[in-house]
Amino acid sequence: MRNEVRAFAQDVVRPRVTQNDADAADVLDWEIVQAGHDLGLTRLVVPKAFGGLGYGIKAAAIALEELGAVDAGTALIFGATLLGQAPLLLSGDEQLQGRYLSRFASDKAVLACNAITEEQAGCDLLIPENTQFAESEVTARPDGDDYVISGRKRFITNGAVADFGSVYANISGMAPDQGYTCFVVPFEENVEVVKVADKMGYRACLGTEIYFHDVRVPATNIIGQVGLGVEINIQQMNMARSTVAALSTGVARGAFDLAVKFAGDRRQGGKQLWEHQFTARKIAEMTAKIESARLLYLRGADVADNQIPVPALEPAVAKMHADQISIEVAETAMSIMGARGYLREYGAEKYMREALGARIYEGTPEVLALAITQSVMNPDEDFEEDGDEW
Repeated sequence: MRNEVRAFAQDVVRPRVTQNDADAADVLDWEIVQAGHDLGLTRLVVPKAFGGLGYGIKAAAIALEELGAVDAGTALIFGATLLGQAPLLLSGDEQLQGRYLSRFASDKAVLACNAITEEQAGCDLLIPENTQFAESEVTARPDGDDYVISGRKRFITNGAVADFGSVYANISGMAPDQGYTCFVVPFEENVEVVKVADKMGYRACLGTEIYFHDVRVPATNIIGQVGLGVEINIQQMNMARSTVAALSTGVARGAFDLAVKFAGDRRQGGKQLWEHQFTARKIAEMTAKIESARLLYLRGADVADNQIPVPALEPAVAKMHADQISIEVAETAMSIMGARGYLREYGAEKYMREALGARIYEGTPEVLALAITQSVMNPDEDFEEDGDEW
């Protein structure tokens, strides 16, 4: 599978990277999306019973490393779809899974999204003591056997192009710590794309502000049960963080590959650049950072594939480390390449832009530090898990 995704990244994605990075913020390369869908990248973790490939998080992580090494934005198109699928996978609700996960077995490419972030809400909802303040701007008003969803979400990857989303909302009339709930919402009527963000990096994917205008969904579209939105959000993040760590590892690897090629081609002082001791040390340190990041994300993915509920520690460590080393490796690659590293035509500056992005989504360094420290200090009480079953 790694070889197939690597070939796709090199043969299909790479020739279009420069154009997709330069395109307007609201342009999506559907030809790449369709080719990735044909390869199975939209259904890697979808169970075989619903037409998926039936892989686990480890396989998805490996795929995202390969994609991230070429273009992080393309990787996130498929990664964000996994995030949209994750609450459904965790729910165990076969009827709901059959209605929505089976869509990824169609011939035409289908994408999903995970709609959590709002103007005043994001990673802070992953901190247990903030649960009482988990009031969402997006509300779900009970109406017979349905709920009517209204409100605005921001920074939602794939929001402009998703077939459906896992959407978090507060049940009208309920306290925030009792009513925060996750719904599967079809992105059909009354879902407005307000704005597509003009981002620094990850430009191949669309980060979207969306507004739900009284979108009616049946009560059967609740994932888990009413009031378990925080727990579901936390578990999907623990499940998915290793894939984001893998993507960051791929970004580091892409920058590293550019620097290694340059150090082999460039001659200075009568010998190749890599033969100078200082440059050799940089290459060795970059190698160690990438290898350690890969081992950590594989460990985190293995935990996610084999433990439910997914512990916070290993995925958080993997993401915190990979996010940091990707920035360090990208910066070092630019320094090795000198002036060329600063020019768009050589590609190193793009890896720096994309390395910075991963520190924002699926847990900032500060939130990850809290998760790690809580797990270390209280090993029997996994941070971000309160024991509810759903």
